[in-house]
Parts: sequence; structure tokens; C-alpha cells
Amino acid sequence: MRTTLILPDGLIEEACEAAGLKSKTETVVYSLREMIRRKRINDLKAMFGTVEIRLDLDKSRRRGGMAAR
Repeated sequence: MRTTLILPDGLIEEACEAAGLKSKTETVVYSLREMIRRKRINDLKAMFGTVEIRLDLDKSRRRGGMAAR
């Protein structure tokens, strides 16, 4: 998708340099993906202690029909 953006002076150049990227497009895409990644991590952290996980460790350790020894 083509989009026109108005960005503060020097911001995109500083972001390119900080991320070690060469193009403005790469920098914007990287930044958006990083923002989404951080949001997902924060969402997972917010769930800490609220999700009950029931595991049968013996069953999960079986390999090839045999219990792990």
C-alpha cells in the first residue's frame, strides 16, 4: 500500500540509524512490527497468573509410546 506520511524532521533518519536500516520503508515496517510485538508481549504479561494450565507431565514426556527414562 502506498501512503504519504508527514514525519517530524530527523525522526525517520534517526530511526533508520538506530535500527541499522537503509530505507525509510524498511524503518517504518520494522517499527510497526516492533510495536505490535511489544503489545503482544505486554498482553501476555498481563495474563500472568490468570491462565490455568493443566499438564500431565508423564504423558507429555512419552516418546514413541514409551515413557522417558
